[in-house]
Amino acid sequence: MKREKAIIVEVYDRYDSDWEIQESIKELLLLSNSAGIEVSEQVTHVKRGIDPGFYIRKGKADKISKIASRNGVDCVIFDVDLSPSQARNLEKVIGKKIIDRSGLILDIFAGNARTRQAKTQVELAQLKYMLPRLTRYWTHLSRQEGGVGIGLRGPGETQLEVDRRNIKKRIKKLSDTLEKFEKRRITRSKKRKDIFKAALIGYTNTGKSTLLNAITKANVLVEDRLFATLDSTIRRVKFKNQFDILLSDTVGFIKKLPHHLIASFKSTLGEAKDADMLLHIADITHPKLEEQIFAVNEVLQSLNILEKPTIMVFNKLDILRDERVIWQTKYEYPNAVFISALRGIGLSHLVQEIVRFAVRNLVDDEVVIPFSKFKYIDKIKKIGKVISTTFEDEHICVHYKARKEDLGRIKNILDNNIE
Repeated sequence: MKREKAIIVEVYDRYDSDWEIQESIKELLLLSNSAGIEVSEQVTHVKRGIDPGFYIRKGKADKISKIASRNGVDCVIFDVDLSPSQARNLEKVIGKKIIDRSGLILDIFAGNARTRQAKTQVELAQLKYMLPRLTRYWTHLSRQEGGVGIGLRGPGETQLEVDRRNIKKRIKKLSDTLEKFEKRRITRSKKRKDIFKAALIGYTNTGKSTLLNAITKANVLVEDRLFATLDSTIRRVKFKNQFDILLSDTVGFIKKLPHHLIASFKSTLGEAKDADMLLHIADITHPKLEEQIFAVNEVLQSLNILEKPTIMVFNKLDILRDERVIWQTKYEYPNAVFISALRGIGLSHLVQEIVRFAVRNLVDDEVVIPFSKFKYIDKIKKIGKVISTTFEDEHICVHYKARKEDLGRIKNILDNNIE
């Protein structure tokens, strides 16, 4: 299929450095490429205030129109969110399809959605985005449904009104479907409450899925594309000391991620909210490392989980060329773990840190089990961590650690099955 050609427009603040502008352009190019768009030219615009009608000045829009005609492009992509009226006005002046940042990200989401839940989330976000922009998407607005007749007054409904009502109905249906997904997720989470849960979070394309594969051998899709992962992948990991955890991968974050998109992916991000701890994966080689960390923390703040226990994990150590970056990052994040998920560097240290954190809040206990009930040791292992088993003359003494709230559960299991 032929790729669409586009001009990208990077809008920057007058206080931004040349380096910051170039990095923003690189990210916009990556987003465009992930959407399958071929970028033919780049345009920059310094923001000295926002024009309510065009966002940029009309004179700049006229210049972009000439560039678009000369290059024969299909669309113009703006690295900002435009109001419906601004996009409509720009479309009239430039004469090409206008795509803003939210529209571009939604297009990528649509291309990467694989499960029913992800597809539902994406469609809901698209319809919410489309609803106030209907006059741009529909070309048949002048047609009328209804008319003069018995029981009818006035000209009837415009097609726009019919479409708007149908979209609202669809939004309601999709919202109800997502609510069912959320209830199922909460039910599953309750069933898994006795297992320690860790969630991988981070900026898009930092290597979260690669890390999940490295630790769990899950064969999760790994691509060098933005937002390649939209669905939560959850895997049970059994470490050598027989301590189990649930490890989940989540959708990647990005700067200027609109809040309405975050809300649409509430079910997917729910794994991060349910987790006992977060593993914040960052790309140590990225020139905008701190900005990416800040963008992720902003999303965590909006989800009210910024204060959740977190291990900072700096990935892609194998392609880092400047060792001074490591020392500087270690100084700023003294408790961080440095790894290469692709090469397996530092993974044993990361696993040790996860286990150390998981067992930190466990309490010690001992139970005595007759030899005939040996199988119930496995029940204890599923809830807590068995430290040792001592075989004596008539019974087994089991020393274990478990969360304080789980001690009663273990006691009930043993009391009901062991005389």
